Amino acid sequence: MNCLFADLEREWRGGQNQALLTLAGLRERGHGVELAALENSELARRAGALGIPVHTVRPPFRRGRMAFLLRRLVMTQNVDVIHVNEPHSLTSAWLANVHQVRPLVVSRRVGYPLQTNPFSLRRFRAARRIIANSQWVAKQLAAAGITGERVQVVHEGVNVPAKLSPETMQRARESWKIEKSTVLLGCLGALLPDKGQEWLIRALASLRIEFPGCRLLLAGDGPCRGRLEHLTRDLHLESAVIFAGFIENVESVYAALDVFLLPSLFEAFNNSLLAAMSYELPAIVFAKGALPEIVEHEKSGLLVSGPDVEEIAAAVARLLKDRALSARLGQAARQRVAKNFSADQMVEGTAKVYSEVIAGM
Repeated sequence: MNCLFADLEREWRGGQNQALLTLAGLRERGHGVELAALENSELARRAGALGIPVHTVRPPFRRGRMAFLLRRLVMTQNVDVIHVNEPHSLTSAWLANVHQVRPLVVSRRVGYPLQTNPFSLRRFRAARRIIANSQWVAKQLAAAGITGERVQVVHEGVNVPAKLSPETMQRARESWKIEKSTVLLGCLGALLPDKGQEWLIRALASLRIEFPGCRLLLAGDGPCRGRLEHLTRDLHLESAVIFAGFIENVESVYAALDVFLLPSLFEAFNNSLLAAMSYELPAIVFAKGALPEIVEHEKSGLLVSGPDVEEIAAAVARLLKDRALSARLGQAARQRVAKNFSADQMVEGTAKVYSEVIAGM
């Protein structure tokens, strides 16, 4: 089975991580994989480093250039299925009309309601299958009239790492200049309005009344960084909040943390949360979007209702005071990811979709 993957995003986000895991996993299983991507994008770079064949287009008129590239590759190479990873490449595939000659699979990784204008719906209806990364996303598609066997849920996944040794955790904390006795909270994600880091900073101000040494590490970058840094100064938390920026070696973050926090207001799924749970970190997340599909409240983490500073602070304080609960939640979180959200399961689910659409062509 030969798959041509397409992605036109410039930045490295969760969807690009899932694309790379899928490509690598399919290749390990003996399938042929190639990637069509934006020139100099992080996904193109990382895929190329793994030895995966990469075809690139330049940024100006990227959708049009990708349409020509996909059409050429489909007509000249042995391609069994085309998988587009985000909306821009879907537009390109639709413009190239490749769905008429090969089965088209689309990943839907966002929970925003699908636009119901004819152009948007026509693109999605060109797909033989739409892979929703959560039940919540599948419901958004259903609300737009896309239902039945056309939509299939394949949860995203992560590689479950070996358990961290105390020495590894200590080195990670030292790399961030965190003392052994310091409580370190953390969040990984782009600094965007709907990611909710503001509420963690406000909760930290409340927490430091009872836990004066508590600190917060925010890994990620984005347009809200300046506003968040300003809020940190207003609350006199400059020495307590670490703005780490984009981190490629994310293990150095997870290994240093005591508690993982995810205050997203609108989340279709979340790779960072899966990774944190796989590292046996107790997690506190907003009960928004698809996040309750990942975390079982009081079993594999704690859910809070939303942007309530005191509720967030109380949940963190509970874990800091009850270390047995914290350890139990972390252990259960790792087990839940291994059982339900591993990269292997995601790759197998995706390969099954491919086999079905190829057989039905």
